[in-house]
Amino acid sequence: MKMASRRANSWASGSSSNQKNVGNSNVRCNCGKEALIRTVKNGPNLGMKFYGCPLWPDKHYEFFRWVNEHTDMEENQLKFLEKDTVMCELEVELKHRDEKIKKLQSKKAKLEEDLKQWKNELSKMRIEILK
Repeated sequence: MKMASRRANSWASGSSSNQKNVGNSNVRCNCGKEALIRTVKNGPNLGMKFYGCPLWPDKHYEFFRWVNEHTDMEENQLKFLEKDTVMCELEVELKHRDEKIKKLQSKKAKLEEDLKQWKNELSKMRIEILK
């Protein structure tokens, strides 16, 4: 009777599932066994994958997790990778700007040298005119 009521509840909520014989050793049910990947068969979540207890519907350990749901550790790993990526992008941008600054400094030095030469030539011309 218990089994029928669970199935009825599952049907009423719009969530039926089939089980894959493939477990995920990283995801374990509260019963301690590897959770099975199941697929929602009807309702608004049709086709979505979730982890469920391998003993369901005979026993129910209140275990459920969407396959694409991340654990805290996975979330932290994703955050780390995002920050690492941003850091790498910033380092590349910094290197690009440093190279641009070096080119501009070189151009500035050349212009300052040109200006110095023009001033010297102008000074010599003034001396020649004043003679």
